[in-house]
Amino acid sequence: MQLEKIKHVALDMDGTIYLGDTLFPYTIDFLDKLKRMGISYSFLTNNPSKSIEDYLKKLARMGIHATEEEIYNTTVATIDYIKAHYPEARRLFLLGTPSMISQFEAAGFTSCEDTPEDVPDIVVAAFDMTLTYKRLCRAAWWISRGLPYIATNPDRVCPTNEETVLVDCGSICRCLESATGRKPDITLGKPDPNMLFGIQQQRGLKPEEILMVGDRIYTDIAMAFNAGAMGCLVLSGETTMEVAQAAERQPDLIVDSIEVLGNMLQQIHDR
Repeated sequence: MQLEKIKHVALDMDGTIYLGDTLFPYTIDFLDKLKRMGISYSFLTNNPSKSIEDYLKKLARMGIHATEEEIYNTTVATIDYIKAHYPEARRLFLLGTPSMISQFEAAGFTSCEDTPEDVPDIVVAAFDMTLTYKRLCRAAWWISRGLPYIATNPDRVCPTNEETVLVDCGSICRCLESATGRKPDITLGKPDPNMLFGIQQQRGLKPEEILMVGDRIYTDIAMAFNAGAMGCLVLSGETTMEVAQAAERQPDLIVDSIEVLGNMLQQIHDR
């Protein structure tokens, strides 16, 4: 695969364009370079804890003015999946933040309470920073009863510049698996290729014309492989060079940051 063919850059967010609440100093210049070169871009994130509106506001505070169509998170992916595969489902038991729950409710779903009487159609586990023990136990109960069980994303931890570990959806699902013996029926988000297929169809692109850029081999780069797109690993987030070099499947490109990638694309454009 060659950078010369790239017409669209799909960008992971946390660990790629910012870390936590801190925008990398080169991000806006990188996006401006893409615009000048006529390369479109979108923001993809496995983090469902914030709504699309939340992300637009966060990006705007950082000086990035994006549109709703340029952001695709795993809440949207999960809503799309449920509507396609469980068209009659309306009642969901959601392990998620208030922002995520509000996005499901805006899409026509009802969030079930922590009671045995409030029976859901589906259990959805996500990156829930407001998780309570009572709600975790109720999710395990419904999962143990055989209800459909969907995970929004496989990430084990969420990148942060704080002195803590942010336990993500993948780790929460491991806990539920230990308690119930069940893995999720499906895990959405990266590396599921549907997140890139949507961009491909929307913009009329071929897979080899899309460059997926992210800081994780097992989600960002794996999705690029699964979708037939080019995968660029940045070392500004979770993955170190040592981990990258030991990976079974190597990324198409490894760079320190999107600043380096931007310079490479500019050099190709200026030839």
